[in-house]
Amino acid sequence: GRNRNPQLTWSPPPSGTRSIAIICHDPDVPSRGDDVNQEGRSVPASLPRVDFFHWILIDLPPEITSIAAGEYSKEVTPRGKAGPAAAHGARQGINDYTGWFASDRDMRGDYYGYDGPCPPWNDEIEHRYVFTVYALDIDRLPLEGRFSGHEVRAALQGHILAQASLTGTYSLNPKLAK
Repeated sequence: GRNRNPQLTWSPPPSGTRSIAIICHDPDVPSRGDDVNQEGRSVPASLPRVDFFHWILIDLPPEITSIAAGEYSKEVTPRGKAGPAAAHGARQGINDYTGWFASDRDMRGDYYGYDGPCPPWNDEIEHRYVFTVYALDIDRLPLEGRFSGHEVRAALQGHILAQASLTGTYSLNPKLAK
């Protein structure tokens, strides 16, 4: 696809909200890459799975209640997008494509912001993509420079006033077509 972030809209946050954060993660990523996209092999459904962060957006002003499709990502950007500064005074963390491409000399770089789904074409399971919007009681999360999804999740603790999630599923495995 074109690697555009999806359009998201949420209800006005509760009173006392000072900022909004958004995390998109895939909890179905294989814990080992031995079989990933290997001809004649499959990624077994029984393999333990780990989180893969596709988007980390923090410090959005609380009056923002929607994001337009493509507002934060419009295309695939080899070597990653710039960051952490983002529209509306927000900041974006590095997504997990940063680590995924670290050993690829043509693609390695810091992948800030949104980069979309690309599950292994030979995975035996559909992948879930969970978008969570958090209403926070803090103007700015205490993170500086380059930060990850795990760091944001830790920094959110004790500051969440409300949250809502939306989950979509996706697979590139033709055997899983519905």
